[in-house]
Amino acid sequence: MSREWDALDESRRAFMINAFEIDILPGVWGDLAEEDKELPVSALAAMLLDLVDRGWVEVRRVAPWTAPDGSPGYQPGEPVPRAELPAVLADPDEWEYPADGAEWIGALTLTETPEGWRVNRIGPEEEGYPAGS
Repeated sequence: MSREWDALDESRRAFMINAFEIDILPGVWGDLAEEDKELPVSALAAMLLDLVDRGWVEVRRVAPWTAPDGSPGYQPGEPVPRAELPAVLADPDEWEYPADGAEWIGALTLTETPEGWRVNRIGPEEEGYPAGS
């Protein structure tokens, strides 16, 4: 992995993994460092905002999508504006799975940016290949 990845703590890596998986925000709970699972949402939001501010992760809302065959599905919608994120992430309900049987439409989902994709993967130069190969 990249040097940036190596510098991340376990919980920030959990957010990055969930962004790679395009998982909804509550999915991060299973990947957090054990000691961080008891942190208040405000502390977890600060970790996530750090990754957003680095340009590695975007927070979006799940939107409906229709497949080419006409079947319904889901996709990440537009990014939540950065100015709105502190208030949105302060809501503890955003960190919980939707109620039984509820759809995920509108739930927060994490996506990685192209820069986040680079951080999550080993570049050829880090594998010993000459630059540009």
